[in-house]
Amino acid sequence: MALHVPKAPGFAQMMKEGARHFSGLEEAVYRNIGACKEFTKTVRTAYGPNGMNKMVINHIEKLFVTSDAGTIIRELDVEHPAAKLMVLAAEMMEQEVGDGTNFVIILCGALLEGAEELLRMGLTPSEISEGFELALDKALEILPSLVVDKVEDIRNESQVMKALRTSIMSKQYGQEDFISQLIGKACISVLPEGGSFNVDNVRVCKILGSGLYGSSVVQGMVFKRQVEGDITKKNKAKVVVYTCAVDIMQTETKGTVLIKNADELKNFSRGEESMLESQIKAIADAGADVVVGGAKFGDMALHYLNKYGLMGVRLTSKWDLRRLCKAVGATALPRMTAPTKEEMGYADVVCVDEVGDTDVVVFRLEGKESKVATIVVRGATNNYMDDIERAIDDGVNTFKGISKDGRLVAGAGATEIELARQLTSFGDTRPGLEQYAVKKFAVALEGFAKILAENTGIKANELVSKLYAAHEEGQKTAGFDINAEVASTCDAVAGNILDLYLTKMWGMKYAANAACTILKVDQIIMAKRAGGPKPPSQRPGADNDED
Repeated sequence: MALHVPKAPGFAQMMKEGARHFSGLEEAVYRNIGACKEFTKTVRTAYGPNGMNKMVINHIEKLFVTSDAGTIIRELDVEHPAAKLMVLAAEMMEQEVGDGTNFVIILCGALLEGAEELLRMGLTPSEISEGFELALDKALEILPSLVVDKVEDIRNESQVMKALRTSIMSKQYGQEDFISQLIGKACISVLPEGGSFNVDNVRVCKILGSGLYGSSVVQGMVFKRQVEGDITKKNKAKVVVYTCAVDIMQTETKGTVLIKNADELKNFSRGEESMLESQIKAIADAGADVVVGGAKFGDMALHYLNKYGLMGVRLTSKWDLRRLCKAVGATALPRMTAPTKEEMGYADVVCVDEVGDTDVVVFRLEGKESKVATIVVRGATNNYMDDIERAIDDGVNTFKGISKDGRLVAGAGATEIELARQLTSFGDTRPGLEQYAVKKFAVALEGFAKILAENTGIKANELVSKLYAAHEEGQKTAGFDINAEVASTCDAVAGNILDLYLTKMWGMKYAANAACTILKVDQIIMAKRAGGPKPPSQRPGADNDED
C-alpha cells in the first residue's frame, strides 16, 4: 500500500502540489522590487540622445537593433509578474501618447528603488504609496506652471518641427532636423479640417539604397511591387478596387462538364473567354483606368486588361487595400462587377517608378488635401531603416499629442530638476511619515539628469549640483548641455529642446500608479503550470535528432 505523505500545514495544504507561494516583505515585496530594478537597468542605458542600442532577438529569431524602449519591452517576453506590471504601464503610455515608454519604466524603477530604502528604514508599503500619490498630485499641480511654449498653429511647419525635434533627437541624434521636417510635412498634409488626426494616415515605405537624406514624402501611397500587365502609367486615373481575384470567376460548387469532341471544347473555352472579356469591357466602359485586385490576376484577364488599356495592380494585404481605398476615395468591391461613379476613386498619377533598384507603384494625389501620405525612407541596411521607422512613429504620435494639447515644457532634464526641487521643499512642509516618500519621488525625478549625464560619459553628481544651483537662482529652464565636454548647463528653451506636456503628465501618472500597485503586493501565489514538459525548441539549423 502506498504511503500517504501529509502536506505541510498552512497555505501549502490548500493548494495543488507544485503550486508556489511567497509572502511578506522579504519574499514578495523585495523580490518584486529587485526584479523591477533589474529590468529598469536594462533600458535606462538606452535613454536620451546618447543612449546605447540594444540587440534583441525575439521568439521568432528576428533581430532588432534599437534604443527605442517601446520596441525592446515588446520584443522581450517578460515573465516576472511585477516587471510585467511595468511593461503594461509602458504599453499604456505607448497607446496614450506614443512616446515616453522609457520615461515610465525608469521613473517606476527609481520610485521602487527609493521605496526599498524606506521599507528597510521601517516604513510600511501603504505609507510609502500614500506619499508617492501625494507627490504625484503636487507634481501635476506644479507642471502647468513650467510650460514654456505652445504650438498655436498646428499647420505651421516651423512651429510643429520645434515640438517634434526632441522626440526624434532621442532616437536619431544628429538627424532630427531632417526627419522632423519629413514628419511635419507628411502630418500637416493629411490633417483633416476640424477632425482629429489619425496616426494610421502617415505610412512608411522602406527602400534599400542611397542614404537617409534621399528620403522624401509622397502625397498618396507607395507600394514595393510591379504592375500586372504592360501599362505602367496613367494620369488623372479613375481607380477601381476589388478584394477578389481578377480572373475567371470560380463557381461556388464543383461541377462536371462532359465534352465529347473538339468543337465542344473550343466552344466551352470560348464561352469562358467571352464572359471574362465582357466583364473587363464593362469595367473599361464605366470609365476606370486602373484595376486594383486583392488576389491573383489570371493570364487571360491580363490579356483583356492590355487590350482595353487598363492598368492592373495587385495588393496582397487587405490592410493595404483598405488604406488605398481611403487614400483615393474608392469603395472595395467583393466581386468583379462594373463599378458605378461613386464606387471609383481618383488619383492624379498612378505610375511605376524606380527608387534605387526597387520598382514601386505610386498612387500620387497632387491636390492640397490628401487622405494618406507616405514617407519613403532610404538607408543602407534594413535594421537602420527599421530604427528610422520607429523614430518616425514616435514623431507622428507626438504630432497627434500636439493636435490634442500644444503645450511644451523644457527638455534636457530641466523640467524634472525643477519638479524635484519644488517637491523636496514641499516634502519639508509635511508633518507625517509620507514626507520621506515625497522626497524619494523628488530623488527619482532628478535621476533623469543623472542618466543623461552617465550615458554621455560625464560625472552625474557634478551635473546635478550645477543644475540645482542654476534652478535655485531662478533659471527654471536650465538643462544638461549634451554637447559639452564637461558637466555644464544650458538654456533648454534657447537650444530648442522642448518636450510635450502630455508626455510628462501621463508618464508620471502611469509610473507612480505602477509603482504603488507593485508596492501593495504582499503575497505571490503561483498555481502549478498546466500541461507536461515543454517541447524541445525547433531552432533552424539545430540538430533536433534525439539519436
